[in-house]
Amino acid sequence: MNVLIKNIPKNDRPRERLINYGASNLSNEELLSIILRNGTKNKSVKDLSLMVLNKFGDIRNMRYIEINDILSINGIGKVKAIEIIASIEFGRRVLEDKEINNISIRSTKDVYEYFNNLFKDKKQEYFYVLYLDNKKKVLCNKLLYIGTINGSVAHPREIFKQAYLNSASFIICIHNHPSGDPSPSNEDLNFTHNLIEIGKLNNIPVLDHLIIGNNCYYSFFEGEKIN
Repeated sequence: MNVLIKNIPKNDRPRERLINYGASNLSNEELLSIILRNGTKNKSVKDLSLMVLNKFGDIRNMRYIEINDILSINGIGKVKAIEIIASIEFGRRVLEDKEINNISIRSTKDVYEYFNNLFKDKKQEYFYVLYLDNKKKVLCNKLLYIGTINGSVAHPREIFKQAYLNSASFIICIHNHPSGDPSPSNEDLNFTHNLIEIGKLNNIPVLDHLIIGNNCYYSFFEGEKIN
């Protein structure tokens, strides 16, 4: 039997409960109902939310879902699928910034341990830049580019533009190789060499460029692959 939101007493509806009790006191089904907003002709939003949750079992399995995974659920169209994917990605970015911002970078391994977990199961290249103050504390963590499985395209102009906007003293670049092998390509070598030279000209040194593979990384600063 479908349970329509309009038939639930107003104070017990998900949106009202969020206002009155806070988001942390809502169930997964209630939070998802707010994101989906409405159901279909044959299914209530509550039913749709339960179908999505049952599809993936443990909510942690939804961390890296793709749009086609959600579109396979009867009653979920492209718009609702996009809203779910966007909400998950936005929440992940908020958490990522909270975890690394204001942390002092003491070694290459500090950077690797954070991003190794972030890049797990990624099928595209993601290019991040850490912007540091003069004490090497992280000012911000920027995802600047997402590329295809064949490579990402990062432009030095945008990298240093963000450095000036954030009053950064140093930068560290990080990207992943979905193949699992972090060995630098010729493009990686040329790009990093140019970036280091531009950093010298702008008096914003590039401390390192890490390429992360499958539980290993290549550090341009250390000049070797580390397992």
